[in-house]
Amino acid sequence: MMRVGLLGYGKMGKAIDALAPRYGVEIAWHAGRTGVPESLLRSADVVIEFTRPEAAWGNVQSCLEAGVPVVSGTTGWSAQLSEAYALCRQREGAMIWASNFSVGVNLFFALNQFLSRLMADRPEYRPDMTEIHHIHKLDAPSGTAITLAEQIMAHHPGIGSWRLAEDITDAGTLPVYARREGEATGTHRIDWRSPIDTITIEHTAHTREGFAAGALLAARWLRGRKGVFTMADVLGLTNH
Repeated sequence: MMRVGLLGYGKMGKAIDALAPRYGVEIAWHAGRTGVPESLLRSADVVIEFTRPEAAWGNVQSCLEAGVPVVSGTTGWSAQLSEAYALCRQREGAMIWASNFSVGVNLFFALNQFLSRLMADRPEYRPDMTEIHHIHKLDAPSGTAITLAEQIMAHHPGIGSWRLAEDITDAGTLPVYARREGEATGTHRIDWRSPIDTITIEHTAHTREGFAAGALLAARWLRGRKGVFTMADVLGLTNH
C-alpha cells in the first residue's frame, strides 16, 4: 500500500487522513507546519503539504532535498514557485503544486480557458470574477481565483491585468471581487457581460472532500514519476 506523509494537519490534512483508506493510501505520519526530520520525510512514498504561505517553500524544499515527491496545495507563496520548480528539476525530483486539487475545479479551469479563447474575438463581452470563501481564509483573492484570472489573461489579448477592486472602469483590467461569508466552502463565478446579455460559468464546492480526493489522486499519480507537473497532467487535460 502506498504510504503518504501529511505535512500540515489542519482541516485539509484531517480531510485527507479520513479519505485515504478509500484511495488505498496509508497515512505514514502527520506533522505540523515545519521542522519534519529528513528520516521521517523519507519514510513516505509521497508527502502532501497543506500548511501556510510562510512555511510552504521551506517544506517543499525539504521534501525535494530528501528525494521525496511532494504534492503542495498551499497558496500565497507564488513568488517562490519558480525556485521550487528549478530545485525539483535540479534534484531530478517530482512535485505538483496546484491552487486547487478538486477534480471539478480543474475541469472548470479547462472550461475557463476554452471560453476565454472564444471571447478573444468578441470585444463586446467584458469579464468580471467573484469568489466567495469562509471568513477564516487568509488570502484574498483565493489562489484559485488568481489561477482563473491568469488563464483569462493568457488566452484573451484584451485583458492584460486583474485587480481586487469594486470600481474598475479600465476594459483591459479584470475586476476580482473577494467575499468572505460565514463558513462558505468556496464559490468561483466568472461573468462575461455585454450590453445585451451575460454568459456565466460557476463552480461551487459543497464540502472539502473534493479537494482531499484530488490531492490523494495527485499523490498516487506522482509516485514513480520525475518532473514538475500540474493537475492538468494528472487528469489528462494538457491537450485540451
